[in-house]
Amino acid sequence: MASSEPFDIDAALAAVNAPGARGGLTTPAARLHDLPRMSLRDHEKYVSLTMEFRCNLRCVHCMIEGTMDRLAPTSDETFTRILADQSENQRWEGLVLTGSEITLRRDLPDLAKRARAAGFSHVRIQTHGTHLARTDYADRLIDAGVDEFFISVAGADAESHDRIVQVKGAWDKMLRGMQHLDTYDHVKMISNSVVTQLSYPLLPGMVEALSHLRRLVQMEFWTYFPMAETDEKGLAARNADILPPLRAAITRARELGRFVEVKNFPECLLGQQADALVNAQPLLVIDPEFWTEFDRNDFHQCPHRQACKSTECLGLSAAYVAKFGDERDLLRPLT
Repeated sequence: MASSEPFDIDAALAAVNAPGARGGLTTPAARLHDLPRMSLRDHEKYVSLTMEFRCNLRCVHCMIEGTMDRLAPTSDETFTRILADQSENQRWEGLVLTGSEITLRRDLPDLAKRARAAGFSHVRIQTHGTHLARTDYADRLIDAGVDEFFISVAGADAESHDRIVQVKGAWDKMLRGMQHLDTYDHVKMISNSVVTQLSYPLLPGMVEALSHLRRLVQMEFWTYFPMAETDEKGLAARNADILPPLRAAITRARELGRFVEVKNFPECLLGQQADALVNAQPLLVIDPEFWTEFDRNDFHQCPHRQACKSTECLGLSAAYVAKFGDERDLLRPLT
């Protein structure tokens, strides 16, 4: 598909033909080319498959810890069907292989090879990065065609990161792997950090800790949502508390030449940095039971929703409003 052609979500969903597939664009595809290039904004060019639901970390903010034992990974039948469609139609530029921890799949290099053979220009994996410390394994992935790594960064140093993921040594392994990936000129890294009561003060430190990585092209900051109507873990932080370190992190990341994407945060609070808010995602193929839990977040709770013209903002979740109120005096509609 030519890059100038508008993305056809209905055709993409029909090609995937799998229960649980959802498109992830927020701003209409026809408007994407008119937006300032402050993030990669390549979501419509990728399809994301959840291929593994095991994990060997115990992140306190994990969204699916209560469901991963019963969620089923994308079937090989669906994977093969998507590869066949890609081979025929070149619908996407990239494939994302994700799940709880995709590197636990022993056939991951083979999956990447099959994707490249089908015509995907890029293969991205979403990972906590600890297995990349085995540099021979990282080299095998790259040789197989993985050229993009979406890596979860939970803290700003070994103490904070390991405390949040609840596995000692995880930071050192992740960083060692990232530094090895950094030696490849064609590889891209994207960091993903969940913003919680534990991590929001650490955001500027995360940027500094990774500032030496030249192949880290984008940093993403995802405000925590509990996949429930209430914040039983007490991890949700007040937006007003998050804002100062988030702004500092955005500013510093951009000074370093990195793109930034912020997720699940009110657009109106970001002010001149509102262009960092990108809630879009690639089309996701996942067990339908995931959406049953996800929809409990009940986003768009903003009291100004009817008057606001934003196409990116998800407002507030039900759990946030239950904990902090609807903040109608803090938020404002965009016009």
